Amino acid sequence: MSDNTLTRMDLSEAVFRAVGLSRNESAQLVERVLELMSDALAEGEQVKISSFGTFSVRAKTARVGRNPKTGEEVPISPRRVLTFRPSHLMKDRVAAGNRG
Repeated sequence: MSDNTLTRMDLSEAVFRAVGLSRNESAQLVERVLELMSDALAEGEQVKISSFGTFSVRAKTARVGRNPKTGEEVPISPRRVLTFRPSHLMKDRVAAGNRG
């Protein structure tokens, strides 16, 4: 796997080794899963993966921001943002990795 970054290629290679599909089929499977997740999020649905976490889209209202350099007020338009909330198991696993 790549240094400190897990890529699509790394995922498809892991599927190839673990499941025994061809490399091409493994890559297609990973792409399809990511496509389904992206489509669901674009439609405003949550994507919940047990023992991993929940991806969701949150609507942010319009607000006034400030340019940190000049102090000038700038309007920020309403938008949708992607959020991720890790499961307790994922939080515990990450915390355990910090101790080692």
